[in-house]
Amino acid sequence: MDRMQRILDMLETQQNDAFLLYALAKEYEKAGEKEKALETFLELRSLHPNYVGFYYHLGKLYEQLGQPQQAMATYEEGMQRCKAVGDQHAFSELRTAADDLM
Repeated sequence: MDRMQRILDMLETQQNDAFLLYALAKEYEKAGEKEKALETFLELRSLHPNYVGFYYHLGKLYEQLGQPQQAMATYEEGMQRCKAVGDQHAFSELRTAADDLM
């Protein structure tokens, strides 16, 4: 059984688990299924907006999809969430990504 299928199987019993949704989005991205990755990241944002680790990856995905404005908005939203939860490391990564996009 491949990694993506294992994650999907685990999501059947842990439907809204933040880490599993993140892992699934990354697996979709790795498989070249960018739209499915985007859908999964957006679901994760809806369910777990304070799970700040995904904002960087969602922003980078928007960049790959040729949507720099969405990427910047994602980085900015992520930085606000990082401030709210006190995650300075993730904030710094998002700040750098936003600066690089300018």
